[in-house]
Formats: sequence, C-alpha cells, structure tokens
Amino acid sequence: MSESIVKTKSFELAVRGVNFYKHLVSEKKEFVMSKQFLRSITSVGANVREAVNAQSKADFIHKLSIAQKECDESMYWLEILKEADYISLAEFDSIHQQCNDVLKIIRSIIITSKKKLITHN
Repeated sequence: MSESIVKTKSFELAVRGVNFYKHLVSEKKEFVMSKQFLRSITSVGANVREAVNAQSKADFIHKLSIAQKECDESMYWLEILKEADYISLAEFDSIHQQCNDVLKIIRSIIITSKKKLITHN
C-alpha cells in the first residue's frame, strides 16, 4: 500500500518539479541551480520506481535511500533559490512542503523495511 502511495506522490512531485523548472528558466532566467533542482527532483521518483522493482529487500532499502538523498537535495536547491530571491516565500513553502511530505513517506518506509529485514534474519 505505502509503495503505491510513495510511487504516486514522488511522480506528482517530479511533474511539479519539471513545471517549476520551466518557470525558473523562462520567467526568472535562472539556468544553473534550476537544472540541479530538476535533476534531483526527477531522480526521487526514478529511484522510487527502481526500489519498487528491487531484487531484494536490501536493494529496495538501498534504492529508497538514494531517493531520500535526492529529495533532501531538492529541498536544498529550493532553499538556495529562496534565499537568492529567485522564488517567493509562497512558491518555496508550497513545493518545499510537498518535498518534505514525500521525504517523510520515504523515511518511514525505509525504517519499517529495515525493521522487517532485521526480524527476518
């Protein structure tokens, strides 16, 4: 159940990130940080997809751990874009919160999966 939720939420986050990237490039003429943001935000969902198709529980945890790192990196780029006045506080709050929600889901799945891995060994 939670796998499908994180799969859906991370996909929605990626789509929103792509649209946000297009806005940054066309309206704000910001090309460097926005590209870094695009790479990390789309990597979240890609790594979630890889995790869903993992070959083992350990591989599943590893792939989700990468998604977690990419999600946190996306939040970092948003923080820089906000502090450098490329995005408003309202723009920041909305997408940053969405990233944080996905991050919490990923972390929760990792913790649960690690516990299950330990109890089955």
